[in-house]
Amino acid sequence: MEYAYFNRDISWLSFNYRVLLESEDSDIPIYERIKFLSIHASNLEEFYKIRVAEHRSVIMKKVHSDEDPAEAEKILEQIKIEVTRQQKEFFRIFNNEILPELARKNIILYMDDKPQPEHREFVRNYFREEIFPFLQPVMLMKDEIKVFIRDNRLYQVVQLRKKETGERRYAIIKIPYAKVPRFIELPQLQKKYYFMFAEDIISANLVDIFIGYTVEGSYNIKISRDADIYIDEEKPLTNIVETIKKKVKKRKIGDLSRFVYDRRMPQACLDYVCETFSIFKEDLIPDNVHLNMEDLIKLPNPSGKELERIPPLPIRIPELDKADWIFPVIRKKDIFFHYPYHTFDYFIRFLMEASTNPRVEEIRVTQYRVAQDSEIITNLINAAKNGKKVTVFVELKARFDEENNLKTAEIMQQAGICILYSLPGLKVHAKVALVIEKRDFRKQQKSYAYLSTGNFNEKTARLYSDMAILTANTKLTKEIRQLFDVLKGQTQTIRFNHLLVTPFNMLQNLKDFIQREINQAKAGEKTHIILKMNGLQDPVLIDELYRASEAGVEIDLIIRGISCIVPDQPYSKNIRITRIVDIFLEHSRIWYFYNKGKEDVFLSSADWMKRNLYRRIETAFPILNRKIKQTIIDILKIQLSDNVKACFIDEHLNNRFKRGNQPASVHAQRDIYERLKGTKRTKGEL
Repeated sequence: MEYAYFNRDISWLSFNYRVLLESEDSDIPIYERIKFLSIHASNLEEFYKIRVAEHRSVIMKKVHSDEDPAEAEKILEQIKIEVTRQQKEFFRIFNNEILPELARKNIILYMDDKPQPEHREFVRNYFREEIFPFLQPVMLMKDEIKVFIRDNRLYQVVQLRKKETGERRYAIIKIPYAKVPRFIELPQLQKKYYFMFAEDIISANLVDIFIGYTVEGSYNIKISRDADIYIDEEKPLTNIVETIKKKVKKRKIGDLSRFVYDRRMPQACLDYVCETFSIFKEDLIPDNVHLNMEDLIKLPNPSGKELERIPPLPIRIPELDKADWIFPVIRKKDIFFHYPYHTFDYFIRFLMEASTNPRVEEIRVTQYRVAQDSEIITNLINAAKNGKKVTVFVELKARFDEENNLKTAEIMQQAGICILYSLPGLKVHAKVALVIEKRDFRKQQKSYAYLSTGNFNEKTARLYSDMAILTANTKLTKEIRQLFDVLKGQTQTIRFNHLLVTPFNMLQNLKDFIQREINQAKAGEKTHIILKMNGLQDPVLIDELYRASEAGVEIDLIIRGISCIVPDQPYSKNIRITRIVDIFLEHSRIWYFYNKGKEDVFLSSADWMKRNLYRRIETAFPILNRKIKQTIIDILKIQLSDNVKACFIDEHLNNRFKRGNQPASVHAQRDIYERLKGTKRTKGEL
């Protein structure tokens, strides 16, 4: 039987639509709803910079790819149709639900350049004093004056007519957001707060800019450019650092991937702009008056926290708080963290104590995405200054974090830290840290490992739902040590027996685990696979899951984003796909295999995407502590039972809410917090 797969990009758009639907939930505070509108827009912008740009590069034959140009054109057409549909939904929600709700809260956001008479003098004065000095209008002249339109910046195209001759002209103005905020607060009227888009203030005062012209109209435009960094891994790189620096600089002038414009723009004006900037018909995306709506997250909240959703206080672990040193606690047992429910402070403390502990000899860490001004980097630098041998593997190819990673790597190198850079052909996505003590009198050397599903980033740890453990279990620490040997280029004699590591043993082990469940299903035994990830794309493993479903294995998938597996088919009737979107970004990867009741549980940095399984170094680590394993299984059970924020994904990629399927309300993120805090216990079996 021939299996079917969803296209990864159309599947991702289904996820982003689910993000948009969260803005429609009237049970959450209005500024939380606005945040989800902003996230939807921001996600879409990155999608065009990377995925759409990649398809366009295939069509123009600028990159080597297995994708057929005709297929790329077909996908781009499907993307355009779906994005257009979602943009209409976006503004329906914004105009019909968000703006009226803001008005009920006495917050008025003007949606045009015609404020009430009481505000007009303020708007005029604000323009003259705060905006006008930073404007640099340029007349557009085909083939004569070239203006470079920067990526993801808002511009206004102004249609003019010269008063003396009646000649039609066009001008372009860059909105100076580096100098003025996007949303300008106006004076209060009758205890109501008023805000206005900066571009609308400019539109209201265009006559003061173009003296001698009649202003016939102004229309916002923006361009998205190819922001991916292409590195030919087949060519030898003499200096990866310099190569990345050059590539990052060129990102700002990448090829156009879309041209978004106010759909009110007259055709003659649009044609002139397209000819001037060499924009093709397939680049055009008509949109509403106001663009760059990811900026909605910057809309000021004048009414206080009651209009926002306040996350619960992170849970503390009394056993660690009472301990003078964290290392003796780790020696006794593994310690489990689930962020952001638990505080991230303990990992910071782990590194801080390692940096000052006289018994510690060496620290090794992988760096993929770190926060700016990171306490993690500060502690590593302090460790080096205290005479510890510190090695940090820095992944320079972490998309959109290249500059930050270069900067922090250079700072660490100056402090005496040994920096290892990107490997040829592979991204290092594994999230591991290792602390090694000096040999004791018996010449034994104790090690402590921190293994995580997410980045070592104290800022995202407050927003992303990730899991981690601290362990001194030699089954794991010895293999983490081997992993760092791999990063140093030593791969000859390395064998992993407990860790799953790409490209060494992960894929084959996953196939074996699935086959084991298939064999048990065929023997009439109970089987169950639960996979929680951000993305599921690899056709090899999808085929294995289809085979398992055909054999009768019960399979539950909790996939936040891309899911190329098609449910509700004869070969997937035992597969259910759940998607959860809530206050925290679901980011942890958990793999559960029933295994005759032994219940094998792995946490991982890897999704089942082609890039993760074949072009990265990833890790998955078994949960060996029985209590921690049960906690993770309970969390999976709660998520599968969610009927507040969870959707099923159907065979048409629709998000089907589970609401009403169960008598009691199960809100996974709320209930997980209570479970971890110890205020609520779950009962029953998976």
